[in-house]
Amino acid sequence: MFSCNTSTSGQSTFLLTGFPGLEASHRWVSIPINLICVVSILGNSIILFLICTDIALQEPMYIFLSMLAASDLGLCASTFPTMVRLFWLGARELPFDLCAAQMFFIHVFTYVESVVLLAMAIDRFIAIRDPLHYATILTRSATAKVGTAILVRAVLLNLPGPILLQHLLFPQIGVLSHCYCLHCDLVTDLACSDTQINSLVGLVSILFSLCLDSSIIMLSYALILRTVLGIASPGEQLKALNTCMSHLCIVLIFYLPKLGLSVLHRVEKHSYTSLAVLMANLHFLVPPFMNPIVYSIKSRQIRHSLLKHLQQKRIDAF
Repeated sequence: MFSCNTSTSGQSTFLLTGFPGLEASHRWVSIPINLICVVSILGNSIILFLICTDIALQEPMYIFLSMLAASDLGLCASTFPTMVRLFWLGARELPFDLCAAQMFFIHVFTYVESVVLLAMAIDRFIAIRDPLHYATILTRSATAKVGTAILVRAVLLNLPGPILLQHLLFPQIGVLSHCYCLHCDLVTDLACSDTQINSLVGLVSILFSLCLDSSIIMLSYALILRTVLGIASPGEQLKALNTCMSHLCIVLIFYLPKLGLSVLHRVEKHSYTSLAVLMANLHFLVPPFMNPIVYSIKSRQIRHSLLKHLQQKRIDAF
């Protein structure tokens, strides 16, 4: 237990935590984590490049997918540097300002990914419910406005967090539960002063982001299922559902680790085991890793665009 003394937030230094009990093997343990990060960066960069350069992919569904890939890249950029410093260089120290900045960007990109998944669910509902007016409802202008609103909402919901942290007292040296900074870690476990306002702001932020988004996504799929069941032909039903499979897989990949981590927190209230740390890392590493893989496998247009670029590169080489 660290004593708080009278340290201001700006004077505090936080120590990152890897896998408890495996400190001597951190470099070996980090190899698969680093590979996941590298594949995530490459995969999402390729998806982003294909959508930006292929006119055939300039549709709302793929524009939202490019937003998802961009948020995944931002999440990797927010978490990867401290992981490398911790696992390969043994550098645990992180000043308060860098910790607060990392916390802000991690939560912003997580919220962006959540609401992009919501926009993609609504996109699929409109495409199945009213395919004739799909192009007139989701125009490029409307999609751009949605993308701007997504980013603005994520920033506004998370901006109060680091600002309010400036008014809290922290120990001069505090030990974090992860290899990156999170709001709940700082406020719940390390803050020495009253954190009621911070906790309330964090709760409101979660309710108006992840909870609201997941609820509307479930409602969207309920409406999609009702619409599909109203289609007479079983073949048409299967075809309509198949257009949602990629997105549904991504939604499960995004929310299931978060649900598992929440359950694990309820079981392990007073101790943070290696399993909990692993689950926390998977929560941030698996979605950016799996998203491009799922869409590359399930989307014929993405595969076709990738093969076309590879063939063009081969022709240029010869």
